[in-house]
Amino acid sequence: MPTFTAPDGTTLAYHVTGDGPPLVCLPGGPMQDSVYLGDLGGLTAHRTLIRLDLRGTGRSAVPRDTASYRCDRQVADVEALREELGLERLDLLAHSAGANLAALYTARHPDRVGRLALITPSVFAVGLGITAEDRLETARLRRDEPWFAPAYASLEAITAGRATDGDWDAVAPFWYGRWDDEARAFRAAEQRQRNDEAAALYASDGAFDPDATGTDLARFPSPVLVLAGEYDVAAPARVMKEYAGLFPSAELVVQSGAGHFPWLEDRGRFVAAVVAFLDGGGVSSP
Repeated sequence: MPTFTAPDGTTLAYHVTGDGPPLVCLPGGPMQDSVYLGDLGGLTAHRTLIRLDLRGTGRSAVPRDTASYRCDRQVADVEALREELGLERLDLLAHSAGANLAALYTARHPDRVGRLALITPSVFAVGLGITAEDRLETARLRRDEPWFAPAYASLEAITAGRATDGDWDAVAPFWYGRWDDEARAFRAAEQRQRNDEAAALYASDGAFDPDATGTDLARFPSPVLVLAGEYDVAAPARVMKEYAGLFPSAELVVQSGAGHFPWLEDRGRFVAAVVAFLDGGGVSSP
């Protein structure tokens, strides 16, 4: 397992798997061990995945200054990884909350990013609004599922600002295209993989300047893929279309039947969409 040193002296780890051109992968969570990305549905057959363990997660060290968990402070970690790899430009894939870090890195270092793939991205860095109705409308696509009624009631409570701890567990099925044993195991592992202290600081005051970031991204010339899941209440398709519109050269793909982790629901469709984008061809909604 290779390591490198961040500008503040923190030792960071990354994992290299697969064959083909390199693709740097930033995990979500926020601040979750990158192990959950796995082989991204078999993307390792087409690309060498370089998964960064963000500071304080996975095999990376806990920093002396925990304020450095703030998302904007970690941009320097991504740049240090690029230098460690000896790459002039990165093809970059980011999932969920990791898209905030990818957006800030791209805004600060646009000449260092080749192709940018944002998978069910969080929108904090760019300041887009997700309404309660965006989430509830997406959730209602699942109305025929046996677990729907109690999960939907809990989602209503969350979106209305009256959630209890139990409501957050109850809505878990909405994060997955299939609520089966694989999804339950994935969910259970997720709880163990996140650094909760770091997650609480990731989006703390000063982390994001959406107006400035949006202005910078509007000038980013390279191709961008925004891949959404049809059933994803965390990143509803309407908002993902708006996200894609921030870039001059972006394409939105909505993967049918997918939730927040689209490589779990249909490996083939996910990999085909991402590879087509990285190879420079057109991508149609799978």
